[in-house]
Amino acid sequence: MAPPLKLFFKRWGLRAALAVVLALATLIVGGGCDARIRVPDLKPWHRVSLDDLKAPDMGDDFTLAEYLAREDKLFAEIKQFESTIDAAERTPVNRYAAGSRSHPSSAGRDWNRTFEVRPDVVRGGALLIHGLTDSPYSMRATAEVLREDGVYSLALRMPGHGTVPSGLVRATWQDWLAAVRVGVRHVKASIPEGAPLIIVGYSNGGALALKYTLDALEQDRSIRPAKLILLSPMIGVTPAARLAWWISRLGVVPYFEKANWLDVIPEYNPFKYNSFPANAGFQTSSITRALQADLDRAASDGRLAKAPPILTFQSIVDATVSTPAVVHLLYDRLPPNGSELVLFDVNHLSGIDVFVQPGDRSLVDQLFDRQPRPYRRVLVTNGPDTRAVEARIIEPDNAGSARRALGLAWPPQVFSLTHVAIPFPADDPLYGLEGPTATTGLLPIGRLSPRGERAVLTVGTDTLMRLSSNPFFPFVAERIRDWTVGAASQ
Repeated sequence: MAPPLKLFFKRWGLRAALAVVLALATLIVGGGCDARIRVPDLKPWHRVSLDDLKAPDMGDDFTLAEYLAREDKLFAEIKQFESTIDAAERTPVNRYAAGSRSHPSSAGRDWNRTFEVRPDVVRGGALLIHGLTDSPYSMRATAEVLREDGVYSLALRMPGHGTVPSGLVRATWQDWLAAVRVGVRHVKASIPEGAPLIIVGYSNGGALALKYTLDALEQDRSIRPAKLILLSPMIGVTPAARLAWWISRLGVVPYFEKANWLDVIPEYNPFKYNSFPANAGFQTSSITRALQADLDRAASDGRLAKAPPILTFQSIVDATVSTPAVVHLLYDRLPPNGSELVLFDVNHLSGIDVFVQPGDRSLVDQLFDRQPRPYRRVLVTNGPDTRAVEARIIEPDNAGSARRALGLAWPPQVFSLTHVAIPFPADDPLYGLEGPTATTGLLPIGRLSPRGERAVLTVGTDTLMRLSSNPFFPFVAERIRDWTVGAASQ
C-alpha cells in the first residue's frame, strides 16, 4: 500500500476512534445530567459509607464466626447511624427511624442478618442465598420447609445488603461469591459425614449458586453441592446496565453524585432496599456474562455432564430476569440427571393473554411440545373458565405426561406471578396477599392495593401493586420436600 494511502487510513482510523470516544463521553455526561434532573434528592442512607466485607477479607481460612463478628460490628454502625437521622426523616414508614412500622425491629427480629435453622435431627445441609437488594428475610419460608425435612439451613447475608442502599454502590459479585464459599464450608462442617449439601439461590443468589457450582466442578478440591434449588434465577438480564455503570463513574464528582443511582425511592421496606444503585445493575450484568461464559465452557469441555440435579421455579413472565435464558442457556444444556423446571403460567381466566408479550406466550408452546428434553417439565396453569390450577407434567425425554389438580387457585384480580413473588407464601406477614394467622407490627406491603388519585403517593403505584407473594407456595414447598428427601437418600 502506498504511503499516502496508509496515512489516509491511519488518519481516518484515529478520527473514527475519536468520534466513538466523544460519542461515549456525550452519553455518559448526558446520562449524568439526566440523573441530576430525574433522580430525587439523596438521603443520608444513600451517602453513608460502612465497613462491610470484601472478597480479599474472606480467604480460604475465613470462618463463619469471623463473618458474624464483622456483621455484629456492621450492625452496630447501623444503630449509630440511625441515631443521627434528622427529626424530619423520622416518619412512620422509614426503615431507619426507630419505632416506625418499617423499622426491622417491628418484626421482633432483624431478619436482615445472617440466620441459621437447625432441625432436631440433621439429615442434610443447605446454604440459602438471597437476591440483589434483598436480605435473608426472603429465605425464611424456604428454611422452614427444609427444617421440616431434617435439613440444617444457613441463610447468609451477602455483603452490601441488609444495611443501607449505599452498601451496594461499591459491592461486587466477587464479594458475594467469596461469602458463598465461606457459607458452603460452614454448612459442610455442620452436617454429618456423607450427608448431602444443597445450595438454594433466589434471583441473583441463583446466579451465585450456579457460578459456585461450575467453579467447583472445575476445581477438584472444592466442596460440590449434591443438588441446587433455584428461585427466579438470574441467568440472563438486559445489557443496558453496562452503560449505567459508566454513567455512575461520574458519581465521584459531587455535582454528579446522583449518577450513582438508577432509582431513589423512600425506604419503607424493612428487609429490602427500594433504591437501586447503578453499580448493582452492573454487577448483575457482569455475573450473568461470567456465568454464561462458564456455561459455554462447561458445555464444550464436558463439565456439565457432572452437574448436580437442579430444581428451578420460574414465572413465565418476569420483568427482572430472562425466562428464556433459564430455559435455553441452562436447562436445554443439562445432562439427563433428574433436573426439573417448574414454570408458573399466567392466569388465563383474567383475559390478560391478549396483552402478554408474544415471546412469553410462545415459550409455553415451545417447552410443552412433544420434543424430548432431558429434564422434567412442570407447568402450573389454569383454563379460561376456572381460577383453579393444575400441574401439567412431562417426564424427561417424554417418557410420560400427566395432569394433576393442585387444590390451589388464582386469587381474584391477579393475572400473573412476578419475579419477586416466588419464595414468599401468601400469608407472609410482610409480603403476603393474605393476612398472617397472627398480627405483627410489620407494614403489610403485600396487601396494599392503592386505588385513587394519581401522583399523590411518595412511591409509584406500580411498585405497590406488584404481586409480592406466591399463592402456589404450597406446591413449591411440596416439590422442595420431595427434592430434599431424594438428596438425603443418596
